[in-house]
Amino acid sequence: MLALGVDPGTRHLGWGFVRREGARLRHIAHGILHLDPSEPLALRLLDIDQRLDALLLEYRPDVASVETLFFHKDAQAAAKLGHARGVVLAALARRRVNVFEYAPAHVKRTIAGTGQAKKPQVAAMVRVLLALPDLPPADAADALALALTHLRIGELGRSVALLPHVSVGARAGKGRGRAVLRALARAQLAK
Repeated sequence: MLALGVDPGTRHLGWGFVRREGARLRHIAHGILHLDPSEPLALRLLDIDQRLDALLLEYRPDVASVETLFFHKDAQAAAKLGHARGVVLAALARRRVNVFEYAPAHVKRTIAGTGQAKKPQVAAMVRVLLALPDLPPADAADALALALTHLRIGELGRSVALLPHVSVGARAGKGRGRAVLRALARAQLAK
């Protein structure tokens, strides 16, 4: 299974492809789409659409992982991020790529062991998990972390979502659901 992780942005959009081959996770490619901040937002969104579409045609992922929307202190920045995210979701839908969404804290917990991990910690763990020779840039590391999150727990997440009183995402890990998630994760890792 080939997973694409996308970290949307209107100035820098991180992307990363990771393939799961049995129990092995293999880095395929990663990068950042740098967008010209002097361009009008509409042109940057068009640039995202065209460049992401080229990546989708080149790599043909099976699934994609995108961060869920989170509330930002700056409403204007949050709106711009929402626009970029919308373009990403539309591009993925156009190419019929299955999309999974994960909350930022969920990704950090999956990759670094804590939902409070900082960007350098996430990047360092991505480097270790994928045996990369160098630390990936922050936006690309976040995208790779999203792809890894799906490949490491995506199957588990779908099965957990079918259990009563358990949610996966921004509120995952609360109360009784946390014990269930941990038990299922241990069982999955033991395979």
